[in-house]
Amino acid sequence: MPSEILENLKWLFQRLFGTARTSSHDLALQEQFRKKYMHFQELLESNAELLKIVSDMEIKLQGSQLFGMSYVRSQATRAVFHALRLAASFEGLSGKSNPNLRAKVEELQERIKAELESRKETQAQAHILEYSEVTRDMVDAVGGKSANLGEVRNRVGLPVPRGFAITTSAFRDYFEQAGLWDEIKRIKLSIIPEAPNSLEEASEEIQAAILKAPMPADLEREIFEAQARLARECGQEPDALRVALRSSALGEDSELSFAGQYLSVLNVPRPRLLANYRYVLASLYTPRAISYRLLKGIVDEDMAMSVACLEMIDSVASGVMYTRHPFHAEDDRILINAVWGLGPYAVDGVITPDSLSVAREGLAIEDARVAEKPVRLVCAPGGTLEEEPVPQDQQARPCLSEEQVRVLAGYALRLEKHYGVAQDIEWALTPDGELLVLQSRPLGLVPGAQGVPAGMPVIEGREILAQGGEVAQPGVGSGPAFLVASDDDLSTFPEGGVLVAAHSSPKFMVVMQKAQAILADSGSITGHMASLTREFGVPTILGLGSATRNIGHGRTVTVDAYTGKVYAGVVDELLAFKAEKTTLMTGTPVYEVLSRVARHIVPLRLTDPKSPDFRVHGCTSLHDVMRLLHERSYGEMFTISDMASGETGVALRLRAQTGLDLYVIDLGGGVEPGAPQGRDLRPEDVSSRPFSALLGGLVLDQAQLTTPRPVQVGGLLSVMGQQMINNPSADGQRFGDRSYAIISDKYLNFSSRVGYHYGVLDCYCGRTESKNYITFSFKGGAADDLKRARRARAIGLILEGLGFSVDVLGDRVVGRLHKRGTEETLEKLWLMGKLLQFTRQTDMLMVDEKSVRAMADCFLSGRYVLDGSCPLGGPADGAGEPAEARPAEPPPASGQSPH
Repeated sequence: MPSEILENLKWLFQRLFGTARTSSHDLALQEQFRKKYMHFQELLESNAELLKIVSDMEIKLQGSQLFGMSYVRSQATRAVFHALRLAASFEGLSGKSNPNLRAKVEELQERIKAELESRKETQAQAHILEYSEVTRDMVDAVGGKSANLGEVRNRVGLPVPRGFAITTSAFRDYFEQAGLWDEIKRIKLSIIPEAPNSLEEASEEIQAAILKAPMPADLEREIFEAQARLARECGQEPDALRVALRSSALGEDSELSFAGQYLSVLNVPRPRLLANYRYVLASLYTPRAISYRLLKGIVDEDMAMSVACLEMIDSVASGVMYTRHPFHAEDDRILINAVWGLGPYAVDGVITPDSLSVAREGLAIEDARVAEKPVRLVCAPGGTLEEEPVPQDQQARPCLSEEQVRVLAGYALRLEKHYGVAQDIEWALTPDGELLVLQSRPLGLVPGAQGVPAGMPVIEGREILAQGGEVAQPGVGSGPAFLVASDDDLSTFPEGGVLVAAHSSPKFMVVMQKAQAILADSGSITGHMASLTREFGVPTILGLGSATRNIGHGRTVTVDAYTGKVYAGVVDELLAFKAEKTTLMTGTPVYEVLSRVARHIVPLRLTDPKSPDFRVHGCTSLHDVMRLLHERSYGEMFTISDMASGETGVALRLRAQTGLDLYVIDLGGGVEPGAPQGRDLRPEDVSSRPFSALLGGLVLDQAQLTTPRPVQVGGLLSVMGQQMINNPSADGQRFGDRSYAIISDKYLNFSSRVGYHYGVLDCYCGRTESKNYITFSFKGGAADDLKRARRARAIGLILEGLGFSVDVLGDRVVGRLHKRGTEETLEKLWLMGKLLQFTRQTDMLMVDEKSVRAMADCFLSGRYVLDGSCPLGGPADGAGEPAEARPAEPPPASGQSPH
């Protein structure tokens, strides 16, 4: 936009100063004008950009759109940049420095910076803590997993593996001494959340940096010494002891599950202890972990990793236990899943486990499904893991005896009683027959979940592609099947697809926002992925057995994850029960950071230019600064008339029935030379073609003056708008706001402020089609957010109908029209004048979604007056009798009003 205007400044200079007037005084005046005008355009540009940022933050603060810390930082940085540019442009426009203004913006900048950099202070901690010392109160030192393990051992009194915690202080000291924080911050700048490849590349670079970084010598020594103590406790030599290194990040095993997002390494010998410790730390920055924190609104910089170092248990059997059903609220039975061997095959859904339901009273087994378990995961010599076949006679045998089931169920009740909430528990059976608790964390229950919704139809006559299995997350989804056979397939997973896989995996988390449903041949509702599907609300059926064989890649299916059936094609009757997927950011750490930052950017308190607080010291946000400078910038533009010679134009007040207190600055050629002298301007004396065309639609005609506008009950501002239109000759300071038009022969910048509404139209209209453009933005209103947003969408539909390209964000709409012929551009300006009058105060009338289309249809059919023929929002007081639709009245070629 500035380049298009400045291209024509040569012409404008000639009109202002004349080609023959080349004195040094005139050249200096010409240069002074050029600078002022450029400063004004820069101010308007940053004003528009800052408004976009404010609107976008308002949308994000509603809590339904996904964002991460990168968004908060970038938007805050951009907001400060444009506020500083506004201040600098205003100083250039006014021709004098304003230290108070600069100080105010810098003060707000420091407040924003403090919010972004605020971090929970942590006291210096020991690098190693034995589990005999640990309770859940020490979560900041040892992370969620270790804190809960210490709590189970020391306060609940249940058996857990022996071991120690490598603390978050060890992690921080390692990262600080190795200079990793700055390196990670640098690499993360390249991450684009919507681009999986950028996430993967940054992840690889960060993890490589962590693995190569030197570890402090004292930390290495302390880890080896702790391992030697553990070996003695277990009755082994240090070189013979194998351990499990399990992630225990801050926040892990809390209300957010983090299920399977970080690394745990099993069967680790002493020589590989430090290398595998590094691997666990690096797992904070796998693509899956970074993506999870983004999706769940967790501030990446607040994360720290503790690592649990536990004696390795050669589990005979292992599994997961829920103290109640995760989504059937009426089912309070204890659920136990079990597999042979080590636990990953249970929690990662590699094979379908035994499944038992145990009554809370008496601990009787009420339901037992024994699965075929052909393989198991075991420890191998040399510190590795391997899959081996389960002996034939054990494959169909239950992993647990009835007595062992009762012992485990007893553990479950004790843990739930201690923590006061339902628990998700991992357990292991040792070769000596002892049952150990490996971890316990809050169970992610689906709030208010229950069985099949009331009124859900029975589907008959449709082809069923798969059925049975276990529902991990109830719901309905429909879309093309997408078979995932490897991690590479996830990078091409389509929006709205149905993921089909041989077995469940927490790696699927990266596409859960896109997926309509998830189907797996094997898996368990107590696995890691099942926890994630409940967090993200993705309808999921596990253990289907033959989904990958029966459902072809790309075939459209409908998943009924209430009854456990998968139908061919789209089943419309079921889609009525499909829940809208949302990402609720409210309450997440990153949302809280945005809320604090936004307090210094978004609120607008300077609304009345006549108020004594309408000054720099009254600004409490960047929005206030923007409002103040935008208002004062027009006052500075009035001084242009004093810079030029007497005939080049003055600040004039338009005398016309527009309902606006409209002032005009003529930059040259915008007013007829023979116009009467004085401070008033009549529409007929306007020679600016774009302004004349706009006035043709903006000046109120007889129908607009005499037709009552519909007034919704309670719409106080609509009543005020009615009074303003019906009495346009009243005192001009309506609502304390002025509107401005800066004009030349071919240029128009029109800024309209009425009450809580704000509209800006910028236009160039000449004979060269490629230079012609109209941009229009509109924001605000006195109604609630929903009604203002509806009006913005209605205006967007109207602009699209007029040929504009349109962006709508919240209550802000922006339209652009480029490279049109002169007459078409003038016609659009006439219609824009009509639109400005038509839309004023309509936010009060946008009482439902039907109002959006009704308002657009009314205008586009040529009915430019809101009356009974345009019933927005249903019956309205004062609407009068229905009137016939008024046909469109095309403007004459000159752009003058036809009235």
